[in-house]
Amino acid sequence: MSDAPENDPGDPGQVSHPPVFLERQGYRRRRLMDAARLLPLIGAGLFAVPLLWPGTAETEAPYSLSSAIIYIFGVWAGLIVLAALFGYGARRLGRSSDVPGPEPD
Repeated sequence: MSDAPENDPGDPGQVSHPPVFLERQGYRRRRLMDAARLLPLIGAGLFAVPLLWPGTAETEAPYSLSSAIIYIFGVWAGLIVLAALFGYGARRLGRSSDVPGPEPD
């Protein structure tokens, strides 16, 4: 017999740790959520890019206004498409049969 205490799940003093191994669906779902959380930061960085464009000597504007507007709307459309893809991927992962959902009453 050993002197080490047994792991009793009912003991409030014991700290249970989640398993180290994650199944593939759970791992993908977490990475998808991480990417969705980074999307606003990436968007803010992309929206700031026209501020870094070099100016022209005659106008002293940092960029051509028309090219900056086209760039901003292109980034905006790209962020919408990425958010839609993330939403589609999350729904697809959520429909998996091994994911427990709320039980009906």
